[in-house]
This record gives sequence, C-alpha cells and structure tokens, in this order.
Amino acid sequence: MRVDCHAHVYDVKHHPFNASRGFDTLPCEVGTAEQFACVLDAHGFTHGLLVNPLGGYGTDNGCLLSVLNRFAGKFKGVAVVAHGTAEDDFPRMADGGVIGLRFNLNFPASPSLYAPGAERTLQLAREHGWFAQVHYEGDTILEALPVLHRSRLPIVVDHCGRPGLQAGLAQPGFKALLELGRGGSAVVKLSSVFRFSVTGFPYEDVDPYVAALIDAFTLDRCVWGSDWPYLHAKERIDHATLLAALYRWIPSETDRQKLLCDNPARLFGFKPLVSRPH
Repeated sequence: MRVDCHAHVYDVKHHPFNASRGFDTLPCEVGTAEQFACVLDAHGFTHGLLVNPLGGYGTDNGCLLSVLNRFAGKFKGVAVVAHGTAEDDFPRMADGGVIGLRFNLNFPASPSLYAPGAERTLQLAREHGWFAQVHYEGDTILEALPVLHRSRLPIVVDHCGRPGLQAGLAQPGFKALLELGRGGSAVVKLSSVFRFSVTGFPYEDVDPYVAALIDAFTLDRCVWGSDWPYLHAKERIDHATLLAALYRWIPSETDRQKLLCDNPARLFGFKPLVSRPH
C-alpha cells in the first residue's frame, strides 16, 4: 500500500464549478478521479487523500463525495465546509469517507477560522473524529494556532507550511511550525515543494526546511503528497520529479515506508484494498 496524501480531482461534466470557488482554473489544470487513479497506478500508489479544491469547487463538496462513493476504500476526503452548514450534512460526509476539514488561511474565499460560525463547525468536526487541515504561507499560522489548539482537533499542516525561503529557517511562522511538531501530535505533509521552491527542480533549496520538519515532527508524523493536478504551478510538474526529491530526503526504503504506507494507515485509516472477483 502506498498513499498519495494530497491531491484534488474534478468532474466538470457532472459537477460544474461553484460560485463559492476561491479562484478559477485552466482546462489543463483539472483532472478526473479516473485520471488520478491512472497516475497513481503508474507510480505504484494504491490510495489517495483527496482535498476538496478551493479553486473550482470552494465549499461545494458534491464532486468529492461522488468520487469517494465510486472509489470506495481507495480514496478518503478532506472537505471545505461553509459555516452554517446543516448539522445533518456532517454524518453524511463522514459516512461517505470524509475524515478532515480544510481551512485555506491565506484565501478570503475560504471559510475563516475566525468567523462567528467557526466554533460550531469545529465542534461538529470534533464530534465526527475529523482533523483540521490548514493551508497557508509564511507567518499566517501564528494567528491561527490558538484557535486550532482550542478546537482540540488533530492538526494537519499542508505543504511544509510553505515558508518563504528568503526569510530563512528562523522566520517566525516556520519556527512556530517546528514547535508544533515537537509537541508530538500534529502532522505535516511533505508536499507541494514546487510551490515555495525558488530554484525549481530538483528543489534542492527546500532540503534544509524538509530536514528541519522531519527532525521536529519525526518520521512518524510526516506524510507525502503530490498536490496533483498542480494548480497554478510555476513550471512543469509530475509525480516523478516530486518523488525524486522524496528519495533524496529519505534514502531509506524502510523510512519511506513510514511516510507512504504506515503513517497514512495509522493517521488516516487507509487499509489495503480487497480484490473482488470479476
């Protein structure tokens, strides 16, 4: 079992873009669940954690839930939920395979951690055993941490915290992220390094940041994700180039097994797929 712990999928034919979307995407930037499953298979992956994309769908989780139903067991989901969503929708999403709630801290279109309805949303997420996943850049995490801690939800941090490489390892947001990791309960995704790398492939400028994260979170609290289909990427991206960076950071196959299999199974509940007779 190998799990890609960060990707987005689309079905524009049956689920058109929603008015709540945070930004628009190009036709070449979207991909279906079937296409993603093909990519996974080509690279020896069996499962994926799908994140409802703010770009395109916003707080409309219809496509995500449809995919989770069609690919039962292969995919699990992280929803983007509008505050004030009907309470009955939460068990429906949980039964459908949603295991987390995402907040895009740098995007005004995302549901806010600080809005009047946020406390209720976080409470309902807690009641269903979900985690809070945060996507942000730079020092934005500093304001969010008190709210996240009060929520008593497990915390999952996207994309290495997207530090500003020009600001160095001592920048306040990254230092706070490392401290969060040393607390022993949060999880970080070693994903989407192409979003904050300055030099681009092979992304060697991010190596000191990844090493610091692995030291703070330990290998038991790190997972890997591709961020397929790479919305708004600055250069050509694919799984092979991103996996090459992972192999550089973690040359031991045993250690990579933790990130790609053991941790997703323990943290997110992924299980090997059961073959069905034809």
